[in-house]
Amino acid sequence: MAESKDPAIDLVELIAKALVDDPDSVEVEKASEQSNLLKLVVAPGDLGKVIGKKGRTAKSIRTVLSAAGSKRNRRYALDIVEP
Repeated sequence: MAESKDPAIDLVELIAKALVDDPDSVEVEKASEQSNLLKLVVAPGDLGKVIGKKGRTAKSIRTVLSAAGSKRNRRYALDIVEP
């Protein structure tokens, strides 16, 4: 498996892969090593599935990420990147 990866990255990756049609194209990475900004990249056809109607799915992912971060006393931000 990967070296010491942040559990928040695994969480967002797991949720995104469950939502999209092409789970192999899902990539989650930190913006920088000391940053708590996570960048989510999916296939162009799956972007709408991750964002959802009126952004509800994206907001839900951010809420789960916030709850997981509060357990570790960290604040995370999620940026969904357009391919």
